[in-house]
Amino acid sequence: MNPFLQRLADVSAERLRSVRRGIEKESLRVRSDGTLALTPHPAELGSALTHAHITTDFSESQLELITGVHAGIDACLEELGEIHQVVYRALGDEEVLWACSMPCNLPADAEIPLGRYGTSNVGRMKTIYRNGLSYRYGRRMQTISGIHYNFSLPGVSTAEYFALIRNFRRHCWLPLYLFGASPAVCSSFVEGRQHELQQLRAGTHYLPHATSLRMGRLGYQSDAQAELCVSYNNLDSYAASLDHALTKPYAQYERIGVQGPDGEYRQLSTTLLQIENEFYGTIRPKRPIRPGERPLHALRERGVEYVEVRLMDLDPFDALGIAAPTMRFLDVFLLHCLLADSPPDDAAEIRAIGRNQHKVAARGREPGLLLDRGAAQVPLVQWADEILAACDPVAAALDAAHGGAAYRDAVAQAQAVLKDPDLSPSARVLHAMARNHDNAFLRFGLVQSLLHAGQVRGMRLEPDVQGRFEALARRSIEAQRKIEATDKLDFETYRTKYLAHDTLIIGEPRFREDR
Repeated sequence: MNPFLQRLADVSAERLRSVRRGIEKESLRVRSDGTLALTPHPAELGSALTHAHITTDFSESQLELITGVHAGIDACLEELGEIHQVVYRALGDEEVLWACSMPCNLPADAEIPLGRYGTSNVGRMKTIYRNGLSYRYGRRMQTISGIHYNFSLPGVSTAEYFALIRNFRRHCWLPLYLFGASPAVCSSFVEGRQHELQQLRAGTHYLPHATSLRMGRLGYQSDAQAELCVSYNNLDSYAASLDHALTKPYAQYERIGVQGPDGEYRQLSTTLLQIENEFYGTIRPKRPIRPGERPLHALRERGVEYVEVRLMDLDPFDALGIAAPTMRFLDVFLLHCLLADSPPDDAAEIRAIGRNQHKVAARGREPGLLLDRGAAQVPLVQWADEILAACDPVAAALDAAHGGAAYRDAVAQAQAVLKDPDLSPSARVLHAMARNHDNAFLRFGLVQSLLHAGQVRGMRLEPDVQGRFEALARRSIEAQRKIEATDKLDFETYRTKYLAHDTLIIGEPRFREDR
């Protein structure tokens, strides 16, 4: 038996049933005409600062919906559906959630509202961090939305999670090909920017073979961060890379300054990364943080608890943004990444990973596309076929543990997309735009958004679920008030202490405002 199959055989059915997952879904609030809603975060949803399940991302207009941790895929989707129902009851008839990852018709950059979190020090930090992102990258880029898929398996060590991450990064182009759903954009997104997109019609730009413009050079990318060569060989190498980026001033950001001439804060710091969350990546090692604790300190202190997959586009054909077969494939793929051999990465491979990601994001459905693998180039189809074949026994093991054939069906569906790129979400988006919407991205996005809104609003929300979320909203508002009432430090002292280097180091106490 080869080593991979032996490792798979060593994972018991009980342990396979112990896989845990959760979802974080970002969506823009839009008006019924397809323009960005500029209204505040709905008060009925509670405090965006303290609510466990409903918050905002970059913009006040960008909701983030967060499930708990679930052993079952159906239970996870059920909770995500309940959160959607609660949100739609608060939005009323004038707004819907945008169905696509690439944004709706956007106003001028300065008119996109930053997320607001109240007057506390931690609330101000969150808003100023977002203001820093707007200075560094522009507000339009931050309105891109996606699905984050959180995954864990009991008994996995920090070293094993980093092995999973290395393999995921090597093969992240495959889920981009299979599930990328952003081949086109509203022209308002690229107005005034240099880009390589083609005009499909007035108001719509695209690339004919693109899978995920969101994950390409047009999306979550940064020339400054491109200088980082982050190694995932172990926690120490990863932490050292981020530590450097979080503490060394960066000349371009020093010119922006922490504060402007009027004394208003422009950003949290002048380092390459203001905080850890600014580091863009397809996957992150994660550990829940304690109050006042830095994410990097939590990792160094207690190790990796789960991974966060960050490359998934919203599925514009699904009312919740992700479907059960997609989640099953991700479970199979992540387990394959965990159990397969995972040699150390190096600078050359890290550069190749970036090239492959950009190629597949922009040209993934291009016939004969070649990817970099070691010193050679191989056809995408050949490499993908090898990975999917290796996923077959993982899917069979999961089906044996759970019963049925749902995991094998998910892999078979992926193999069908590989054989026929027209079945991919990105191709389906372009086909739907051409067939039903005169190639207009905004029209496609708005129709899908309205269809989803009608579907969710038509679902029955059980009274006990409605009551529970009403109580959560009330408690979140009270929690924000308590935080604001107990602040003891002036903001500048708070900012300086939070960003101090000792808050990143293992063994050092985390920052507490009452220190």
